[in-house]
Amino acid sequence: LLSLSPAPTDRQNSKSLSLWAGGQAAMESPTSAASRVDFYGFLDRMRRPEAADLFRSIKSFLASLSLDEPSAEADGARVQAFFAEMEAAIRGHPLWADATHQEIDHALEGLEKYIMTKLFDRTFAASPEDAAADAEVSDKIGLLQRFVRPHHLDIPKVLNNEASWLIAVKELQKINSFKSPWEKLLCMMSCCQVINNLLLNVSMTNDRTPSGADEFLPILIYITIKANPPQLHSNLKFVQLFRRETKLVSEVEYYLTNLISAKMFIINVNGHSLSMEESEFQKHMESAKLGTQMSVASPSSSQGLATSTSGLQKQIDAEAGSRFPFMDSETENLTQAELKQLHGLYRKTVTRYTLLSKALRKLSIDEDQLLASVDDS
Repeated sequence: LLSLSPAPTDRQNSKSLSLWAGGQAAMESPTSAASRVDFYGFLDRMRRPEAADLFRSIKSFLASLSLDEPSAEADGARVQAFFAEMEAAIRGHPLWADATHQEIDHALEGLEKYIMTKLFDRTFAASPEDAAADAEVSDKIGLLQRFVRPHHLDIPKVLNNEASWLIAVKELQKINSFKSPWEKLLCMMSCCQVINNLLLNVSMTNDRTPSGADEFLPILIYITIKANPPQLHSNLKFVQLFRRETKLVSEVEYYLTNLISAKMFIINVNGHSLSMEESEFQKHMESAKLGTQMSVASPSSSQGLATSTSGLQKQIDAEAGSRFPFMDSETENLTQAELKQLHGLYRKTVTRYTLLSKALRKLSIDEDQLLASVDDS
């Protein structure tokens, strides 16, 4: 084991871990409940005098890693090697002499969280390339959100369940609340398990055979689009590189692979992917870009069309006296000069209406529905 620095005293060991654990406790949330016992059980044993050699090894590893320039792949390989080294050390350590397999696993989960929280700033989204990839995925999803619907991904209507989808979306959006690979992976798995449970429930209720990935992946893609989880690329990369390799198997591997596939689908999406002609797809994308630009230019538009149009009638009423001076006038009372002025206002109104109608068509917004929403408000 690495032993580049002297062993801390018992008090130093306990104080260092206690201060760090206190900071972590402030960040706890219900999603991390599954790992809380593992983590604090690990810290409890590491505070004991007998754990000084293990604590020294951890401290030495972190110090040695800090001497080199960050490199995600190289760091990942070194961290995985250290995890394997520490697993052997823990299994043979007197503190875990009579420990069960589950207790050993709990200790290793605690170790992973401690190490990766310490290394988080170095290992998560640390390169310009990762930041660019995150922005690309997020921007693409932002456009797709504006027009992609379940039928574009061939999701059967029987599987349309907004309540379940919302739960899955919320789970995926929690991913940036945590710093350990395991807790981030828990968010991904929770999302996927909601989808899997939906498929099973629909199959039992409707006496139909589940189609496995043929139905699971399209729903996961749609959930990912609805959620637009923050830094999706970096989160997936972080889990792949720094989650203990022995744990990326079976159901976990299946869910992670599917989420990676969902990300790749989004990056490479085209008309064929969404069951439409490429020309139609490009039209939707251009309209989405225009809508995004309008949203950026007008903060109020981020509240949605219904909200942005709800005050339209009030605005018209308030401005009637200045912009529409003849609203309450009788035709027979208008002078020749006023008729000429009225005709000029009419031409301006028609011109503006024509331009607005074209803009609405580009955004794929139904004009009648928009006007109806104003009337309803």
